[in-house]
Amino acid sequence: MHDIPLAVLFGILFLLLALSAFFSSSETGLMSLNRYRLRHLVKNNHRGAIRASQLLEQPDKLIGLILLGNNFINILASSIATIIALRLGGEAAIAIGAGILTFVLLIFSEVAPKTVAALYPEKIAFPAAFVYAPLLKILYPIVWLINILANSLLKLSGIKLKQKNTEHLSTEELRTVVNEAGALIPKSHQKMLLSILDLEKVTVEDIMIPRNEIIGIDLNDEWGQIVEQLQHSQHTRVPVFRDDINQVVGFIHARNVLHLLAQDQFSMDALLEAVREAYFVPETTPLNTQLLKFQQQERRIGLVVDEYGDILGLVTLEDILEEIVGEFTSEAATTIKDVHPQENGSFLIDGSANIRDLNRVMKWSLSATGPKTFNGLITEHLESIPEPGISVKISGYPIEIVQTQGNTVKTARIFPKDRTLTEEDQT
Repeated sequence: MHDIPLAVLFGILFLLLALSAFFSSSETGLMSLNRYRLRHLVKNNHRGAIRASQLLEQPDKLIGLILLGNNFINILASSIATIIALRLGGEAAIAIGAGILTFVLLIFSEVAPKTVAALYPEKIAFPAAFVYAPLLKILYPIVWLINILANSLLKLSGIKLKQKNTEHLSTEELRTVVNEAGALIPKSHQKMLLSILDLEKVTVEDIMIPRNEIIGIDLNDEWGQIVEQLQHSQHTRVPVFRDDINQVVGFIHARNVLHLLAQDQFSMDALLEAVREAYFVPETTPLNTQLLKFQQQERRIGLVVDEYGDILGLVTLEDILEEIVGEFTSEAATTIKDVHPQENGSFLIDGSANIRDLNRVMKWSLSATGPKTFNGLITEHLESIPEPGISVKISGYPIEIVQTQGNTVKTARIFPKDRTLTEEDQT
């Protein structure tokens, strides 16, 4: 070593520092790779991604190889720096050389390379993978021995080496990924993806058409009235019942009715023959489950029933799809027939209005965890049937009862959130 020129020693030291920077940056780059993007690139036959993926399948061997190389390089660099210090300033310069080397290693071989690798992992990891693949084969016996010793020590410490795969995303984690996608996914698509994730939190009871709003054919009506109702029906599939919806017979498709009417072959027997058996849906069924059941049963409409078998309402495939993509008509997406704006900034709301529809269209934040209708929200909060003129604040919204009918709130007035009602408002 004493015969080697100082210029050569400095050259060797510089090369060792560069190699140390390579090992440090490649370690950070490989470990910072987005695993889902990596899988995508592997499917597209990206050579660097394939090599990197193969290395990451055995992380213990990869880390063992990187640390073996990095520590060997750093120790060798320390030895070279010691020789240079001795030749330049004697034994007194060894401590100074160690301090300078530590600073240089920290800045140029650790912090700077690892920062670059964390910012651009693919640009560092993929080229490094072509170096590590053959290097691992050459040094496999040493790496294997290191892993055996390290794993034995971990086992003695009670650490389990085989953990369950934690790379799968939960629903909430996937929601975060979609929200943070930014410009990569259009806003409209983000909303649809988030709506799909929300389907499991919403039940058919939340979106069903209440039984009092179901329009159907009563077989006990006069024949002329039945024919006229079918001819002017605004719905493709119409429920058929006797006296009451709980005595449902089934559903009839308007297309079949019009075909029979056109051929003057329509009769009660023909009507009953065209009726398809009713399909019933439990009220607590999540929308994602019901969507699959509609597909499996080849159905587009079902009657929602409670635990006693009583019919609560009606749900359609279109209702579920609207939860994903929004209303199918621009008018429905911005207005609700049960909401009537007033000049003083308030809104008159029909008691039968659906809470979720009000929140979605009007951008309100009324509680939707309990009752499904505006009337139900008010009566539950007051724990009684209110008289007209009664005022109450629910979820920060001042509400005035305008009209009641029987045991329900027919109409109520709602004001902007956190506003205080005045005598002028109530008149």
